[in-house]
Amino acid sequence: MATSCRCSRELSKLFTTIRSLRWNQLALCSERNIHTTAASSKNIRSGQPKISIRQDKPLTYEESQYPHFIGVTKTWNSWNTSTLHEEGRSSETAVEDIFIRKFMVGTWPQMLMSEVIIKRRQNLVVIAAIINQKIMARQMYFLKGYTEEMLSYILKCPIRLEIQTVKDKKDVIFKYI
Repeated sequence: MATSCRCSRELSKLFTTIRSLRWNQLALCSERNIHTTAASSKNIRSGQPKISIRQDKPLTYEESQYPHFIGVTKTWNSWNTSTLHEEGRSSETAVEDIFIRKFMVGTWPQMLMSEVIIKRRQNLVVIAAIINQKIMARQMYFLKGYTEEMLSYILKCPIRLEIQTVKDKKDVIFKYI
């Protein structure tokens, strides 16, 4: 009889502590608290080129910038508004950008010195690139017209190419790592 009385007292104490804990948890949950901390562990290794042993790997200005500097010292490679809220065609725009880049690499073989920058302004698509001066000016103008006409026919919107030329790859090298 003494053990059952002691067990019932312990059970009643346990239930009262559980009830008090529940009330405390409910009181904590009913308050709206925001906890913010600074990002202490950024992933800064992804997207960075590896340093070579002899430090003879050339980098352009855009390649030498770290990924977390996008929007500060480095710009986006595609400028469009399809990723805004309630905007359509985001997947089509991404596929078209990939197609434009592959078309440029195939049309201008071994002449692209930098990445292809694509800017979309309303219906106009502006493509910017730095090209090597391997070919004569007449051939370069032909390739420019060919690229604009073919892409405008395929994408069904006006295309404008902004090309800058350099004589040598050394002209676009920013630093060696």
